Amino acid sequence: MQWNHFKTADNIGFMRESESNNASTSHSLLMRLRTNDVQAWKRLSELYGPMVYGWCRAAGLKPEDAADATQNVFQSVFTGFMKFRKERPGDRFRGWLWTITRNRVNDYFRQEKDAPAGRGGSSAHPHTLQWPQNLMPEEQDPETMVTETAQLVRRALELVQAEFEIRTWQACLKTTMDGQSVADVAAELKMTVGAVYVARSRVLKRIREELEGFVEISPDGQLS
Repeated sequence: MQWNHFKTADNIGFMRESESNNASTSHSLLMRLRTNDVQAWKRLSELYGPMVYGWCRAAGLKPEDAADATQNVFQSVFTGFMKFRKERPGDRFRGWLWTITRNRVNDYFRQEKDAPAGRGGSSAHPHTLQWPQNLMPEEQDPETMVTETAQLVRRALELVQAEFEIRTWQACLKTTMDGQSVADVAAELKMTVGAVYVARSRVLKRIREELEGFVEISPDGQLS
């Protein structure tokens, strides 16, 4: 079983679909979330769901339990999102999301520990309430964090693919995520070097708009 973002999107989308129809796609995802745009909540689960699911699996949850925990995480994010503030340089949505994930995983292990014999208690996780140190944001090595961020940006690129002509989108993907040189991509896609730069700039501008407040992306696709 894998994390299914549509399941959570349906469950936390308490507002009517029509209420979000007027939301501008030019607004950042963060801004749209603060207006309870149902499509923004769906997008958030699509972007961050795989990351949360991976954390849950790394913490020791079985696939089906990790999927349930991920759903619970996004329900908690939905109900508590207005408490998240990004007012200081050190404030990061990822850290806040990790804290919620840790709490939901710990809830699961508590329930396992307290369950009567025959209902899961006897098979409770041996590391109850012990979160793997290498998953903590302050403990993660920079390479791991860059990898997770790159995967997030790749998912964002996939989600906006339909907004661009295929060559434009491929030019950005190949020169940012796949590490190909601009000259090689230009030859492969039968574009001029200048056209590849313009294509990359257009798509990255869209991604920066989408992920403003979540991830910093430089004009050449570098992540921070």
